[in-house]
Amino acid sequence: MNTKLHAITDANSRPLSFFIIAGRISDYTGAASLLDDLPKAQRVLAGRGYDAAWFSDPLEQKSIQPCIPG
Repeated sequence: MNTKLHAITDANSRPLSFFIIAGRISDYTGAASLLDDLPKAQRVLAGRGYDAAWFSDPLEQKSIQPCIPG
């Protein structure tokens, strides 16, 4: 069995929040659970798996620019 770690860090890469999910579970579960924990930020860096409206729309509503490769 494997796991995935989703994390929110500050600008200096210090951890602020974590969420661990089973490796076979969609990244949506981990990322969606952390959206409400986001601190005031200008940008969010994320991997290609997060290039979707379910992730970027809530960020833009909080005036946070998603930086996600297509």
